[in-house]
Amino acid sequence: MLKKIDFARNYLETHHEQFRCPVCNKAFQLQGYSLICKDNHQFDLSKKGTIYFLSHSIQTEYNKKMLHHRGRLIQAGMYQPLLEKISTTMDLTGATLDVGCGEGSFLLELSKLGLSGSKIGFDISKDGIYLASNQAVEAFWCVADLTNLPFSNQSMDTVLNIFSPSHYQEFKRVLKKDGTVIKVIPEADYLKELRAAFYPDDETKQTYSNEKVLTKFSKEMDVLVDERVTFTFAIPEEYRLDLLEMSPLEWGVAEEVKEAIQKNPLSEITIDVRMLKGKIR
Repeated sequence: MLKKIDFARNYLETHHEQFRCPVCNKAFQLQGYSLICKDNHQFDLSKKGTIYFLSHSIQTEYNKKMLHHRGRLIQAGMYQPLLEKISTTMDLTGATLDVGCGEGSFLLELSKLGLSGSKIGFDISKDGIYLASNQAVEAFWCVADLTNLPFSNQSMDTVLNIFSPSHYQEFKRVLKKDGTVIKVIPEADYLKELRAAFYPDDETKQTYSNEKVLTKFSKEMDVLVDERVTFTFAIPEEYRLDLLEMSPLEWGVAEEVKEAIQKNPLSEITIDVRMLKGKIR
């Protein structure tokens, strides 16, 4: 069985043309275990088979603990009906870029549903990419900046943008002529039971509007699919405490509130999202 660094090197040997230098925007060549551009900017594979493309460290609250709990729930089936819909609307054999991939569970689950083309996941969270490198999926993982992607022009067939920020200028640049963006955003009832449990006396925390995000997507992309996907996930008992730690909703919740929920955890949760698919005009 190949070491992770050797698997990653093999990926780069075959797909190095998908990458470009984030410093000078020039093409890379693979030399040993490093990507090096014509201006000699060098990015080395780690022992985990990942590359750190940032010029400086960035602090993020998406830490290993939160991403671990998120991954457990995704792999337990929390988003399965949504992922099945995504798999039927995307190019399963093309090059896929997962934007803000976290710990990599969405790419893992989509691969189980037939995603077979080249797969790259990136995130700004080094913890997330560390966890992603342990996933049982043939994908390349890297730490990168959404606003300055280290990927070549017209190198991707699909940009996956699930619960993460967007940068449409960069999306359009890296997409092939007929490529598409698949974006998933929360709807009003997303995780409503958890919101109510965490913030019972704060109605502003229990409401969400995606109007600005929808307007921005419609302005930037030619909308091909706009579908609301709503279902209830029955949480297996062994995953119920994971729910309390898997999302930013937990940030700022009083410890006594969390302790009370831990004693009587939620047994089901509402998934209410908008799935959008768009192409460059």
